[in-house]
Formats: sequence, C-alpha cells, structure tokens
Amino acid sequence: MILKSLSLLNYKNFQSESFVFNTKINCFVGNNGVGKTNVLDAIYHLSFGKSYFNPVSSQNIKHGEAFFVVNGDYEKQGAEEKVVVSFKKGQKKVIKRNGKAYEKFSDHIGFLPLVIVSPADSDLIVEGSATRRKFIDSVISQGDKVYLDHLIKYNKILAQRNALLKYFAVNNTFSQDSLDVYNDQLNEYAQPIFKKRQAFLEVFMPIFQARYKAISKGSEQVELEYKSDLFEADFKTLLKQTLNKDKAVQYTNVGIHKDDLVFNIGEHPIKKFGSQGQQKSFLIALKLAQFDFIKQQSGVNPLLLLDDIFDKLDESRVAQIIKLVDDEHFGQLFISDTHADRTERAVKQVHQSYNIFNLNA
Repeated sequence: MILKSLSLLNYKNFQSESFVFNTKINCFVGNNGVGKTNVLDAIYHLSFGKSYFNPVSSQNIKHGEAFFVVNGDYEKQGAEEKVVVSFKKGQKKVIKRNGKAYEKFSDHIGFLPLVIVSPADSDLIVEGSATRRKFIDSVISQGDKVYLDHLIKYNKILAQRNALLKYFAVNNTFSQDSLDVYNDQLNEYAQPIFKKRQAFLEVFMPIFQARYKAISKGSEQVELEYKSDLFEADFKTLLKQTLNKDKAVQYTNVGIHKDDLVFNIGEHPIKKFGSQGQQKSFLIALKLAQFDFIKQQSGVNPLLLLDDIFDKLDESRVAQIIKLVDDEHFGQLFISDTHADRTERAVKQVHQSYNIFNLNA
C-alpha cells in the first residue's frame, strides 16, 4: 500500500499544505514546532479517524478556524483509493472513502493499516494498564472486525452496568435481576475477547522476541506476560464474587477491561530494571512486531511512521533500524527529525529512493 499524496486544510498548525510522496522513504525535517509530527499525525488520522496524540477533534483544528480537512490519495493492491477525514465544530466527524461516508467509523479500521513509532510510546512502559490494553486492541482490531465489534459492544454494556451501580447507590436500591441482564451480556463478549487476546500473544510473542534480538544485538531474554482476571475463574463467577465491592465503589472491578500486558526483561519488569536503551529497543521491537503481525494478517504492507526517531537513540542505532526496513518486506516509510543532515546520512545508508521535506522553508 502506498500513500501517494496528502493535503491538509486547517489541520493543527497548517493553513493549507500539500505533499506528493516517494513510494519508499519520506523524511520531514525542521525545527521543533514547525509541524513535522503533525504531518505524521494527519497520516495516522486517515487510517484511524482520530489523532494519535490528541483524540479531542476540536483541538486538532488550526487556532482561529472552525474546521479541518485531511485528504489522502492511496494505491492499494492495484486500486486507487481516496480517503478524506473532515470535522467542523459542533458537528460529527466524517470519514469518506472514494466519496462515500462511512456509517460506522469502525468499518474503516484496518482498511489502511499503519504502525507508528513515537517517543510517546514510552507511555506503554510507564503508564497504567489501559495504555497497554489499547495497544493490544489496536493491533488485533486492524485485522479482525469481529474482535473490534465485540470490544465496542463490551465497553458500551460495561458503561451501562456502571451507570446502574451508580443508580443503585444514589437511590439506595438494588435489583439483582437488572444487574444480571448486564452480567449476561458482558459475559457473551468477554470470553471471545479473552480468547482472542490469548491467541494473539501466542503468535505475537516469538515475532517480538526475534525483532528485539535483531535491534538490541543483546542476549537478554524479553517476554510479554498477559494478565487477566479470567485466568482465575469464569467471568460470571468473578462478578458474583466482587458484587459487594462493585456496589460500594459503583463500578465493575473485574473483567477484560482490567487486563494487562507485563513487559519483562530477564524475568523482571523492564519499567524497573531496564536501561533507557533497553526500554527504547523494547518499544521499537514491539512496534516492528506489530508491523509484522498486521502484514501477516492482512497481506498488505502497513505504512510505517517513525516520529522523532533520533530521540534517545544515536545515529548508528537509527541507521540499524532503517536498515531493518530496507527490504521488500517493508513498504513506505515516513520519518520526522530536527536535523536534515543527520536524517539524510541515515537514509543514504540504505538502497532506496527518498524525499526530504524541509518544513523550515
């Protein structure tokens, strides 16, 4: 899959801007604040219908304007595809493919597979379990519409169950029959989500471990450990066991919405025992493994976005990473960096065509 061109109107700090891309490597260089990351984020927006860095749509509009439009022209499996994402204050966001608007945004997820590597990925290590669940769900959902549908329905029912628990507390009342309706519905979706996550990690783990070994050139063992309440007992039993706690705190304390992914290096949490370099290598390996997995599932080369790739990495390691993508296994690559000379030195080490867009000009 190739992104041939991109146009932005009132998106973040861009009034009106257009780019025509190289089919292999595209680099955005310039000082901090000129919009390098914003271009990558616009590309991400076309794939997922939202920003990677700020999911609040109104905050992606250029200051002083009332709307934004992001327009991308693609070539996918021999067909021309045009995707437009637009948003106007006070209205719903619209995603169109070849002129036709999607009724459900979820129908678009996975159509334009994409993987982004960013300094913000450090949140996967330092933040709570919700960030790591989001990672798992994002990878699986790009290739599995049923999983995404189950996840959306589970989260909707979960919100309804939590609202009912609050209602019970406020009104000093309780109905087990009413709660059981939501318990049954949650259980219907929790089990297949749990099984899909288990199956995903069985396939994903060896891919990730191979990527880490190639990037780090180290001998340490790394692993991803899946933690879920559903390993302990079936979901409906767990809900019964935690009923009193649920009523007290007015939300659902067990379920696949509490799952976590523990990152280990040498059998210890990388958050506590990994060096900065090991953590960075771990995250990049995680994202390249995501690329491998999505390609394996979809048969399409995802777009690969490397945002501020030199952050915390020296030039030799960056060159090593770019060399990893220097084969037909990978497709189109987008890079952002503050130093044009440094970027050009890195991309010249691979035997691919490239464009450099200097946003200072």
